[in-house]
Amino acid sequence: MLKKLYTKSEIWFAAAWIIAYVVLASAADNISADLGTQKIVTLPILIAMSAILCFFVRKNGLTEKYGLCKPQLPAGKLLFYIPLLVLLTANLWYGAAMNLPPLETVLYVLSMFCVGFLEELIFRGLLFQAMAKDSVRSAVIVSSVTFGIGHIVNLFNGSGAELLPNLLQVVYAIAIGFAFVMIYVKSKSLLPCILTHSIFNGLSAFSNKAAMTPQRELLSGILLAVIAGSYALYLALAVKEAE
Repeated sequence: MLKKLYTKSEIWFAAAWIIAYVVLASAADNISADLGTQKIVTLPILIAMSAILCFFVRKNGLTEKYGLCKPQLPAGKLLFYIPLLVLLTANLWYGAAMNLPPLETVLYVLSMFCVGFLEELIFRGLLFQAMAKDSVRSAVIVSSVTFGIGHIVNLFNGSGAELLPNLLQVVYAIAIGFAFVMIYVKSKSLLPCILTHSIFNGLSAFSNKAAMTPQRELLSGILLAVIAGSYALYLALAVKEAE
């Protein structure tokens, strides 16, 4: 079934995965909350989705097409990924704290690693490659913007996100999406993006929410957007693609 849909239309294959991911992850989060343990249902579903998609890619010889391979550019040409390392620390800029009980912390972190893998492979891999056949520029824009706008679902999935913080998240997610897709375009690898995305999300379990004021939230969002956007522009304008 997956192979048939993929062969018929890569863009609809990507769209189907986006819809399935958003709907299932959101529903699982709500069920987990109803059961009283965050991510208790979400983690198994995300693991299953990750396994299915990974198996499909490997079975059909698509690992290089979708960047599940080492970067084909030296790290030096990508500034040794230093901007990504800075982004990784964002959730700990105002200190660290244990926000969840131990079990929920483990479930949350593991879920976030699955989220990093799925979102990168779906948005930067499937969606980008499906659109790049017609226009790489349009694929870059749509992949980045769709990735950012996708985070607005946090307003409706029971996570408790408020309007302004969530809109800030959408803005810097677009910038980060732009940086990630340029890494993919230039290096032909999604692995740095998957790793950064997963760790960034995982560390959010330890962010010091008590120290996060609206002003700090605004500043953090702006800094994330500037760092990611600047890095993306550098990659777009100054780095040649791997052959």
